[in-house]
Amino acid sequence: MTGLLIAFEGLDQSGKQTQAERVRDEMMARGRECRLLSFPDYATSIGAEIGKALHGEREYGADVMQLMYVANRYERRPDMTSWLAEGVVLVCDRYVASSIAYGEALGLDPQWLTDVQRFLPQPDLTILLDIAPETAMKRKAEGRDRYERDLGLLSRVRDSYRRQAERHRWLRLDGERPREAVSSDVLSAVATRLGPP
Repeated sequence: MTGLLIAFEGLDQSGKQTQAERVRDEMMARGRECRLLSFPDYATSIGAEIGKALHGEREYGADVMQLMYVANRYERRPDMTSWLAEGVVLVCDRYVASSIAYGEALGLDPQWLTDVQRFLPQPDLTILLDIAPETAMKRKAEGRDRYERDLGLLSRVRDSYRRQAERHRWLRLDGERPREAVSSDVLSAVATRLGPP
């Protein structure tokens, strides 16, 4: 049984974690081993440094920040490669496309951000939960990090995500809809990738 890597992308508060958890629950109901990964992974040393930068304790340029995000994923690459080889379904809350979207929105070269991540396991299915930046801000009124407070940045991030979705034929879903409606489309797409239970 081969593993499967599913990546959820989108602005903060688009429902990525909720939908990732629903996929995990569905996989477990099917008897498949499934692991949830969330990036950045703040439990690692690089992830801890990212957390400090996001909350104003460190100041890094846009290129350094994105390289830290990428390095944070590479920290998990050995585990991910091993799990996929064992047939595990991996579900990521943010993955390679996030660096491309946020980096491009901050003026970095999207091709460079793609190239530097080419040795990471690539997603079998990427799902973009598309919401308006205003919705993201409304859903999280307090405790926003420096990216979450910048409406102009979030608009550019959304534009990059949409371009990537079109170019790579991702599943793009309207994240403004009720959770159950989104879940139905997500689980249908995952079931198609997995084949019969």
